[in-house]
Amino acid sequence: MSMLNYIGRRLLLMAIVLAGVVVITFTISHMVPGDPLVANLGQSAMSNPEIVAAYEEKWGLNKPLPEQFVLYVKNMFKGDLGTSIRTKRPVLYDLSVYFPATIEMATLATIMSVVFGLLFGVISAARRNKTADQVLRAVSLVGISIPAFWLALLMLYFFYFRLNIAPGSGRLGLAFLSYKSETGFLIIDAIKNGNMPLLKDVFSHIAMPSIVLAASTMGLMTRTVRSSMLDVMSQDYLRTARAKGLTERQVITDHALKNGLIPSVTMFGLSYGSLLGGTVLVETIFDYPGLGWYAYQSATTLDYPAIMGVTLVIAIINCVMSLVVDIIYAFIDPRVRY
Repeated sequence: MSMLNYIGRRLLLMAIVLAGVVVITFTISHMVPGDPLVANLGQSAMSNPEIVAAYEEKWGLNKPLPEQFVLYVKNMFKGDLGTSIRTKRPVLYDLSVYFPATIEMATLATIMSVVFGLLFGVISAARRNKTADQVLRAVSLVGISIPAFWLALLMLYFFYFRLNIAPGSGRLGLAFLSYKSETGFLIIDAIKNGNMPLLKDVFSHIAMPSIVLAASTMGLMTRTVRSSMLDVMSQDYLRTARAKGLTERQVITDHALKNGLIPSVTMFGLSYGSLLGGTVLVETIFDYPGLGWYAYQSATTLDYPAIMGVTLVIAIINCVMSLVVDIIYAFIDPRVRY
């Protein structure tokens, strides 16, 4: 099978997955117990039939569910994800406001998890059953096991409340609350304008949420890399390399590492999508105004268009990352195409 045919097949599967996500999310979000009228109007306004009728007409809540879905799909293909019931703004605009913050946090978390996961995995495999291996395996196990919300609360308690060496919540400190971002990405703005105080403030606020987000993925990567490296290091060609007089470092870096990382490509690629989807609890605890925070606020007010928009964005990112990983893997190992 040619690479173009393989990519075409994967694109078709991605379209089917996204269609399923839209149908399932729309159905579930409208079946959740609760009334968006009560959540957004309040009890006093609910007593006025005219207000209720106008609100239902404005947001299409008085139409049958199948008709609401058909209308949503038509507007979606036009690039219109609807208007948020809570913010009264287009959902696409809200996503453009909150998504950059999540991208910054997830990107930093991915970099940390990949760098340290790769480093710890290689060291653990090279020092198999020694002290370093035992310590790193324990660290990875803790990272995988501890819930994100609990780690977030622990970090807030120790580094903010007890030690007072890190800010507690938000994306910016009081000195920069009036700052208007040019691109939506504060790190890019700070680097572009040479604003070091802003850059320092951004990193001080993003550090703890990123560490919490990266902890479980880093632990999983450490164990995956260690396992694949140990499997490769037991192969005959590495014994031959050692017999030729190569040092252990040369054997690992020149031979084992390249082949040992192949099974880990999937983990590296999909980690970004999984981190983006796991920001709801972390952003809510740290009051970090990103996509997860927006999703939480939308869910608590039964904001159907916003919930659909967030879910669709996360699904698209995961599908795209999965496609990229599949293509990379197909280049590395042509057997995957068949």
